[in-house]
Amino acid sequence: MSSDTMEAVTKPTKVDTGITSAKRKKVAQTLREALADSFTLYLKTLGVHWNVVGAGFYSVHKLTEEQYTDLDDAIDAIAERIRALGELAPASFVEFGDLSQITSDKVPHKAEDMLAVLIADNEAAAKRMRDFVAVAEDADDVFTADMLTARIGKHEENAWMLRALAA
Repeated sequence: MSSDTMEAVTKPTKVDTGITSAKRKKVAQTLREALADSFTLYLKTLGVHWNVVGAGFYSVHKLTEEQYTDLDDAIDAIAERIRALGELAPASFVEFGDLSQITSDKVPHKAEDMLAVLIADNEAAAKRMRDFVAVAEDADDVFTADMLTARIGKHEENAWMLRALAA
């Protein structure tokens, strides 16, 4: 396939999987927001992983590596779900900034502050995804609801592990 035939599909795509077009669009919009939150948290987790120093360096470094690796997988799964619903996935810092409730500030310099930011961001992501699950359930999109429910558990676990490490 030549490169001049490859492009993002911007016109409506016919998708008939039992979810109405309007509900698919609504679910896709919540997934765009989940993707933006996840990507922003991924970036911030990488920042902590790269920049943390001090007595707890190795533990924080290893834990954040596990967390950003999981987020990388989640980002791909969420984006692919948006595409499966027939919509385009956001793919720019501008779009992520507009869609995310997690801010992308500079990484704090103190390890305890770094952990506090990641704890708060994981908790915020879990809270917001509860709303997204409700949208998916309303659309009878059980796959998306299950995927987002699993993400809630992962964000809660991440926050717990970070809190335990910060204690």
